[in-house]
Amino acid sequence: MPETRTLAGRHKAEHIAPMSLSVRTVALLCTLAAALALGIALASEAWGGLVPCALCLWERWPYRVAVALGLVALVPPPRAGRLVLMLLLLALLAGAALAAVHVGVEQGWWPSPLPECAAPRFHGGSIAERLAHMPATPAKPCDDATYLVPGLPLSMAAMNLIYAGGFFAILALYLARGLRRPR
Repeated sequence: MPETRTLAGRHKAEHIAPMSLSVRTVALLCTLAAALALGIALASEAWGGLVPCALCLWERWPYRVAVALGLVALVPPPRAGRLVLMLLLLALLAGAALAAVHVGVEQGWWPSPLPECAAPRFHGGSIAERLAHMPATPAKPCDDATYLVPGLPLSMAAMNLIYAGGFFAILALYLARGLRRPR
């Protein structure tokens, strides 16, 4: 039998229940975790001087959706909140998939699926016509990895893959545990 100490220091049997988080608490934590990912990306641009590529910008959308769904999951009763958290889980899966695609592009395993990541192609025409078709601001190539921490061989896309994958796994475990719990 499990034991616990009394004031006198003697041991007696007592069951210690594992910590259980409410759906609202998990929704709030998910909202904060998704907002943290967005905040780090924006801070790395504003204060770190890092320039995002087109895939980097796409990778932010699942976190925006996760923030919105996390806030929505705070409102309804717990059973409906769990359903919203399952949708949030899908957003995280999409975020991890986008990050995996980006890591593959950086490693040269496949070309980027986005046309914005490729160099502009010009077909004939005058210099003026070619200049008119150039983007107003040059885009960062998607296969040019950006590193947040000097000396750490993990690109921002790889860190995002780890973060989104871990976030997904933790939320999936929480939701699976709730499905097995008797009602």
